[in-house]
Amino acid sequence: MAVVAPSVSARRQDGKLPAEVTSFVGRRHEVAEVRRRLSGSRMVTLTGVGGVGKTRLASRVAAEVRSAFPDGVWLVELAALENSELLAQTVAEALEIRDHSSRQPLDVLTDHLRDKRTLVVLDNCEHLLPQCAVLADSLLRSTPDLKILATSRQVLGLAYEHTLAVPTLDLPSAGNHRLSIKSLARCDAVRLFIERAGAVLPGFAVTEDNREAVERICRQLDGIPLGIELAVVRLRALSVQQLLERLDDRFQLLTAGSRVVLPRHRTLRALIDWSYVLCTDQERLLWSRASVFTGGFDLEAAEEVCSGDAISREEVLDVVTGLVDKSVLLREEPHSTVRYRLLDTLRQYGRERLVAAGETAPVQRRHRDYYRRLAGDARAELFGPSQVAWFTRLHLEHTNLRTALEYSFAEPGEAETGLSMASDLLYHWITSYYLGEGRRWLDGGLAVCTEPSQVRARALWTNSWLAVIQSETDAAAAMLAESGKLGERLADESVVAYTALYSGMIAMYRGDAESAIGLYEEAAARHRATGDPVGLALSLIRLSMVHSFLGDSPRAISIGEESLRVCDAYGEGWHRAYTTMALGIEVWRQGDTRRAAELEKESLAFNRSLDDPLGVGVNLEVLAWIAATQEQYERAARLLGGLRTIWQAIGAPLSGYGHLVKYHDECESRTSRALGATAFRAAIRKGSQLSYDEVLGYALEEHLVAVEPSAEGELPSPLTRRETEIARLVAQGLSNKEIAATLVIAQRTAEGHIEHILSKLGFTSRAQVAVWVFEHDRTEAGGSAAPTP
Repeated sequence: MAVVAPSVSARRQDGKLPAEVTSFVGRRHEVAEVRRRLSGSRMVTLTGVGGVGKTRLASRVAAEVRSAFPDGVWLVELAALENSELLAQTVAEALEIRDHSSRQPLDVLTDHLRDKRTLVVLDNCEHLLPQCAVLADSLLRSTPDLKILATSRQVLGLAYEHTLAVPTLDLPSAGNHRLSIKSLARCDAVRLFIERAGAVLPGFAVTEDNREAVERICRQLDGIPLGIELAVVRLRALSVQQLLERLDDRFQLLTAGSRVVLPRHRTLRALIDWSYVLCTDQERLLWSRASVFTGGFDLEAAEEVCSGDAISREEVLDVVTGLVDKSVLLREEPHSTVRYRLLDTLRQYGRERLVAAGETAPVQRRHRDYYRRLAGDARAELFGPSQVAWFTRLHLEHTNLRTALEYSFAEPGEAETGLSMASDLLYHWITSYYLGEGRRWLDGGLAVCTEPSQVRARALWTNSWLAVIQSETDAAAAMLAESGKLGERLADESVVAYTALYSGMIAMYRGDAESAIGLYEEAAARHRATGDPVGLALSLIRLSMVHSFLGDSPRAISIGEESLRVCDAYGEGWHRAYTTMALGIEVWRQGDTRRAAELEKESLAFNRSLDDPLGVGVNLEVLAWIAATQEQYERAARLLGGLRTIWQAIGAPLSGYGHLVKYHDECESRTSRALGATAFRAAIRKGSQLSYDEVLGYALEEHLVAVEPSAEGELPSPLTRRETEIARLVAQGLSNKEIAATLVIAQRTAEGHIEHILSKLGFTSRAQVAVWVFEHDRTEAGGSAAPTP
């Protein structure tokens, strides 16, 4: 079963920009100027010293011009990227392009952007300057409606590049004219000082007593936003006057270095030096050690990587809190998980301190070891209730996982560890944007680790699945042949079982159903023997689909039900959704279109929650076939129209499920004949114009409410038909388990529906739901309904 999130997400979005967690101060002229240049140029680069606010300015402009780019405005953060070979891949990931072909990432990017009006913000290009220039030039020459806004400490050097040097914030005039306090507070640098000071000392204001000190501090810091923000943190312990005095002393000591360094670089460096000196010994140590992280980290990672030698594991939380209080670490909370991040300038500074202390090698090793264990733990807990949480966590940690792999393949004697880690991350590669990257890590590791070992055998069958998804079946077959021989030589039953499973996929891909059945049955038997529920579920799903394809309904249903039992025994949802999809196809073939639609919608709801467009695509296919069978031809055509967008994005219709194409063709032909060519094309067009989320809402019939508004103007029910059905069962006093059994759905699915019902209705108890059902049904019946028994 190609349980994959596919190549290119079909979701049409406004893009992805970071939320502004602090106010945006000033820059009205710069924002207007960047907008003006973007209107007349396809490539604009913002340059300036680190900390001057290039990223904030670019993000603000991107947010303001979003409406001019119907295909999205996307921020690509490059500060954490150290391997220039992964530049195009990183841009594709930021644009949420999921490619499962073997094409080069630049080709994928070009094809994706070719007919789109998009703005891409390339942030922090300076350490990848030549590569960013080549990438930008290639994309702009191939995609007529793309525009790029870049930030860099240096220009990229393209002939048609428009550049804008981002100035420091406006300072009060240095003349003899004394501004009023109100006018002084309107100067951008002073305004930033006031706003950030207010966060440290609520109610802070510029007064006649402190105005001169505030103004001198802003001048000392050259109006550099990062400098002002770092300095203001000191107001927790110092008065404004004390802060000024210490800045004077610090800069006299620390700016007497190289004269070849630009003054503003010296100013910022001196301020960071001062922040470093004012940290405790433990805070300085953790700052430098945290510089090995890329893209952020959580507390557990900090405890593992940054503890030891003067910082105990138990002390890490307090030290991290101290660095957050000093604005050295930024606190973020994606997906209800607290993470920490060093600004790039502070990360580079910390890395210099780490090197100077001679700690780079051991800390990098601890970093690699931690993420190696994380990958292994994710693999071990893949098949169970924490599955989705693990997928989310690995996505958040992707740049750190990449850094750990880079260390492994660069460090002598560590390549096999890297290859094992890349194999553990199989589901990470195929559930997000990283399939091509995973293939490259595995290809590279296999080229280096040539000794016949269990690690190589497992990497071969792992890589073969990626190759199958990319439709490179010959390469996959070659890898499986070697993996099978190694498995037999090493007496590794697991390797032999997976070799049979993926060999069955190749046989089915090539149209040899009988051979596929034999291989799937062998795989299922071996996975039962080894007690591997993942391999068993995969084998059973594929086996059920083959029997369905060949017309053996009893076997297809029996095997599908066994797969459901395996999944439910472990509280697993993803493989269960694919099992439900397969059963839906067979039930539809038997003529029970209502039950088939229920199964496909259940599967679709889960695949949507996991953001798995391949699973979504197959679900929509089957729902279109069902609609045509029910003679709902307009609905079938609209679903087919929405599918065209999805399959075009993925790269191939029914990728991994080619034997189902005949059902698609029959549905399309039948619907076209029924509607007539003109009406069919119109319905297809309506479907293709729907957004990704709108297509899913249409397929799930979420636009239909349970009750129409009453004549008295009653509002319609906020619940879908399915939720209303479940609410009535709740009102009857059924438990979650009993509801699941009644509707033939997973208990977890029933629980999810009930959570949605409580949320939509604003309730906290099942008793409230029961009262709502009574009132709802009474209104529907014109006030005469009896209480629900």
